Amino acid sequence: MRLADDAEEISRGYARRHGITRDAAWFLLKLQEEVGELTQAFLMRAGQARSKGHTQQEIEEMFRGELADVLCHVLLLARHHDVDLEEAVERKWLVWKPDPPTVRS
Repeated sequence: MRLADDAEEISRGYARRHGITRDAAWFLLKLQEEVGELTQAFLMRAGQARSKGHTQQEIEEMFRGELADVLCHVLLLARHHDVDLEEAVERKWLVWKPDPPTVRS
């Protein structure tokens, strides 16, 4: 998956520049950190937290950015544990997809 490859390359470079060891605990804890930041942006967006001087447009951008961070960290966590997310989604979610309606002629 190209997105996972790109996220891996960026994360590896970030860790190298900052002397971070990306072990199993780091991948999970980093995801948790990003979910916390997404929660904060969500609460600001919903008017349930201080805006900290940010405009509504800035808050919207923060929310989108934090969603992207969470997605990328899920991809990184899966890769670290050799989980094929596409296959896992097929087995866990897409089995519940309704059959397409039959077309009558």
